[in-house]
Formats: sequence, structure tokens, C-alpha cells
Amino acid sequence: MCLLVGAGYAALQYSARAPWGPRLNYALAALRWAVVSFLCFLLLAPFVKSTTTRTEKPTVVLAVDNSQSVELFTPKPVLSQATAGLAQLAATLRAKGFAVETRALTPGRTPGPDSLRFTAASTDLDQLLAGTRAAYDGRNLAAVVLLSDGIANQGRGPASADYTFPIYAVAVGDTVPKKDLRLTDLAYNRVAFSGNKFPLEAELAFEGYAGGTATVELREGPRVLETRRVALPAGRRRAKVAFQITAPAPGKRRYEVRVVPQPGEFTALNNARPAFVEVVKGKLRVLLAGAAPHPDLKALRAALQTNDNFDLTLAVPGVAPLKAGADFDVAILHQLPAQGGLGTDILAQVQAKGVPALYVVGAQSDLAAYNRLGTGLSIQPRGAQTDAVTPLPNPGFTRFALDEETARRFAQYPPVSVPFADLRLGPGAEAALWQQVGRVATQRPLLVFGGPTGARRATLLTDGGWQWRLSEAVAHDDRPEAYDRLIVRTVQLLTQNARKKRLDAYPTQDAFGTQDDVTLAAETYNAVFERIYDQKIDLTLTSDSQRVRRFSFSNGADGAPLHLGPLPAGRYRYQARATLGGQAQQDAGELLVQNQPLEALESKANPNLLAQLARRSGQRLYYPAQFAQLTQDLLKANYKPILSSEEDLKDLIDQKWIFFLILAFVTAEWAVRKYSGSV
Repeated sequence: MCLLVGAGYAALQYSARAPWGPRLNYALAALRWAVVSFLCFLLLAPFVKSTTTRTEKPTVVLAVDNSQSVELFTPKPVLSQATAGLAQLAATLRAKGFAVETRALTPGRTPGPDSLRFTAASTDLDQLLAGTRAAYDGRNLAAVVLLSDGIANQGRGPASADYTFPIYAVAVGDTVPKKDLRLTDLAYNRVAFSGNKFPLEAELAFEGYAGGTATVELREGPRVLETRRVALPAGRRRAKVAFQITAPAPGKRRYEVRVVPQPGEFTALNNARPAFVEVVKGKLRVLLAGAAPHPDLKALRAALQTNDNFDLTLAVPGVAPLKAGADFDVAILHQLPAQGGLGTDILAQVQAKGVPALYVVGAQSDLAAYNRLGTGLSIQPRGAQTDAVTPLPNPGFTRFALDEETARRFAQYPPVSVPFADLRLGPGAEAALWQQVGRVATQRPLLVFGGPTGARRATLLTDGGWQWRLSEAVAHDDRPEAYDRLIVRTVQLLTQNARKKRLDAYPTQDAFGTQDDVTLAAETYNAVFERIYDQKIDLTLTSDSQRVRRFSFSNGADGAPLHLGPLPAGRYRYQARATLGGQAQQDAGELLVQNQPLEALESKANPNLLAQLARRSGQRLYYPAQFAQLTQDLLKANYKPILSSEEDLKDLIDQKWIFFLILAFVTAEWAVRKYSGSV
């Protein structure tokens, strides 16, 4: 049809007499016929199908355990043979059409096998292998060659994991035990009370010294506090030694247990371990009071008893009255103030002492009396209606962290009742938890921290928390950790020193490892103690050796901390300075970095683990002298490249060359007609 349309158009155009000869007339008619026919064909929307074929080479990953233990305990000739064998294996496989890539324990770009540095401070073989599986998902991963000493001291045990690729394991290290004394564990309480004695028990492992004795020292800085002689019984490989320490003045203390090196000992890197203890003034006295017996009281009591630092007193009017003049540092007031004046004597003692308090609102609460307490939250009920809600962490609340597991457990809690009311936060008040109604996340507060400076208050807007703890205990083998942690952290936050400073800088955890990224967070407040952000803060960090580092950062609304990077082990003092509202503010504190010589704790290689990994994937274990055999086995496995083809359909009219071809034909016809004396 397109050809007929083109022929008809050409006949109409060139059937009349023309000032040129018949031959040229037929040529011009043919040119017009071709252009018109092709344009009509394009109106039918034809398409072009193209097929692209790709070839993906089989990839062999050289997964190298570049931990310190490999270099520390592998004989140098054996380690050199292993790295040279890896390099030769990579060259041979590439020559045979394989793609070869190297991965190691340390993050970032991994150099070739002939230039590896064995510097990783811990060994997580599962992360190395699982990371390889994730990185090459959907690609032609033929096999993994794992070079390791089989010592894994971090992460999940690789023997229990399931990997989807063949593992050719190469064993290095030394299976012959070295003469060595090492500290494998320290057991102690992280918190001690000033003036009290607390135990510190060390576990000592030994090889080659059975039947003798070892000298163990307890140190604080350069000072030796106590020395013990420990018998090393024949036929055993471990011994224990216990120290009793009298806690000094409050503060963070760093102790060290050290085994005195003996003649012939292979290494002294594992002879010492630190202990970081926070000495506090004494147990925190907690008053748990309720308007009447309630399941919540049992749940709150059980949560508080998970922390040894709390000394708990229970008070319920008519059941367990509160003694006049009782001492306590913080109060949890369940449905107090209450309707009908229940518990007014308890409330009066709490108000007279001016201690921090957590108010749990329930059906018996007198909300009008509550609103007069100045907790930082105003509750104006709308009748007697209630909402059924579950807790939702507020990501903007940074005073204590709620991790992903806690948030996941919160989402599984049963809904509980809260007052259906107008809720207003006062100046300086913050919501730690929001209300989630069904699947709808709201920004209506559920747990609020506020109150005037020096008298902190918190409010939990439900008396159904016992249902949360019960359901979590049922679902998690009687371990309601999320609920217990929430209550304990709430009390701990209330009992921190009353805020009388507008700049608050603090480490994000109690102690860091030498491989951790040390982080500090900071909060800033205006003159009425409302949170403000994006303030410039200058920080000075001073080590025990008086080395000074200086940093400058801003505290953003996202709560991102200052990253100091890894630091050497020790105790550091920091001082933060900022200018807030034209006034200079400062804060100071300490942070602790622990030395964790994980790679020196175990000197004996574990080739059995590597053999098990290889056997489960249908392969075998090799040694550095067997790289030639390993190469042959990889080639005999006959791993094939993957051919993939992709078809692509494109409209013919989208091809740019067609436009220029038609333009050329039309231009040629016009030029010939013009030259021959016609338009």
C-alpha cells in the first residue's frame, strides 16, 4: 500500500511535460516515489529489534584473612609462600579467562595478594564470606579461595552459616602450641560504690608452664595495688585469680591486670587486660508509689530490679505506707496525684524533697492537680474517651538511644489506653516516645521529659505498661529487655545532675575499643533552657600523655555526633567551649578507650574449621605448599562464562539517520529540479 501511494504521488508530480529529458524525469519520479513510500511506511510505526550478547567471565574471589594473628603466629617462610602462591594463582587464572578479585577483613580497596598488610585487629570470617556473597549476588561467582588461620574472634561462627559458593580453603598459622601466658577474661562489676569492696576475677590461660607458678599484678596506672602468685596445675590449661578492690572516690577508674612475662614466653602482647570501673556515690534510692495496687507496680518493680544500682522502696496507701522522713533520690508516682485525695501524704513528701519524679498517668489520676505540678506537659482531656496506642521512638530525642531491636519490639506491643486529650509541651520539654495509633504514626507525646531546671520530671501517659512487659516476656523467653531498659534509662536520666549548664558534651558510650570510631555528642540550650542547634563548639581532647588534639564542630538537629576516629587505649579528658547568646559556656568530662588485643589471645591455628567450611561446599583443605594442586583443581572444575542476551525494541522513526537520509533525498530532488530550470 505504501508503494502504491508513493507511485501515485510520483505519477501526479511527474506526468506533465517538463523542461528536462525523459531519463531525468524518470529518475526524479523514482526519487519522489522512494521518499513518499518510506514516509507512509513510517506512519505505520515500524520497530527494529536488536539483540546484544554479553559474556561474563567466571570470577574467583581471593578472600584473605589479613588479621594480625596470621602474621604474628605464621612462620615467615610459610606466609611468604602463601602470598606468593596467591599472586601466582591469580595470574594463572586470569590467563585462563577468569576474573580474579581480592577481598580482606579491612574495609576499603584491597590491594593485590602480593602486597597485603596483615593489620586487622579482629577476625570476623563470617562477615568476610557473607560480604562476598552479597557483593557478588547475581554475578558469575565461580569460587572463593579463603586464606586464613581459622581463628575467628568476632561475629557469628562461620561453621554455622550457609554459603552458596564453593570454598577452597588454604590454611596458614601454626598448629603447634607456643609457650605462652595470657589473660583470656576479666569478670567484674562495671559500677562500684565508693568505699565498698568489689571483686575482680581474672582467667589465666597457659601453654608450656604447667606445674609452675605465675605472678599476676593488679595495677592502677604505674602503681601496683596487689600481687598474687598463681599455681599453674599440671593437666590443666587455665587458672583463675581473684582480687578484692576498695572503691575510691567517685569517678571513672582504670585498672589493669598483668601477668609478669616468664623466660621463653612467645609473646607478651596478651599478658595484660584493662578494667574500667565507674565508682558512684552509692545506690540510687528509688521510691515506687501508687494510688492503689496495680499490675503496673509489679512490672515497674521487676524492671528496676534488673539494675543492681537501685535501692527500691514501695509505698501504697493503706497497704504499704511511706514512713515520714524516708530518704529517696527519685520517685515513680503511679496515678498520683489521684482522684479523691489518695496518696496526698506521699505526694507531699516528694514535693517537699524536690526530687525528680516519673508520673504514670492512669484512670485514677487527677489531671487538674497534675497540670499544676509544672511537669512540662499539659493534659486537657476531651471527656472520658481514650485512644489505644503503642510506643513509637522519637528519632530526635538523643538523651538516650533506642536501637532498632528495641523499636521492633515496641511495634509488637499490644495497644494500651491513653487519655484522649489536648497535649501541650512546655518550654524545654521533649518527647522520648510518640503515640502510634494502629498503623498511623503520630507526633502526640507518650513519654515526656520536662520540668523546671533542677527538678526534672517525666510523664508516661498510660497505666497499661504491664501489658507491654508481659507480652514481651512471652514473646522473648522471659526477657522483656526493651521495657526494662526503657524504665531504667528513664530513671537514670531523671537522676543525672540537674541541668545548670547550657552546654552539655558527653561520649556516646561508656567505653570504646581501640578500633572503634570514638564519638562525642553535644547539646546546647538558650537562656530559658530550650534546645538550640547548629552552634559552633570547640573541643580540646587531652590524653594521659598530655597530647592535645583540637576539634571544631556544630551540633545539628539530626543529632550527628563528632567523629574523632580510633584512638590509642587510655583515659582522655575533654573540654568543650561555645558561645551561646553572647555568653561563653564550657563543659568537661572524660572518655575511656580500651585496648583489646584479640588477635594475640589465641596462637594456635584452627585448620579444622577451614576443612569443615571447604567440605560443606564440596571442596577440600589446602596448605601453602599445595597451590599448584589448588590451581589444577580450579581449572578442572571447568567453571564456564555466562552468556546473556538482551533484546531491545526501538521505533524505526527514532533512528536519527533516517531523518538525514530523507532530508538528503528531498534536497537532491530539489537541487536537480532547480538546476534543470523548475521548482
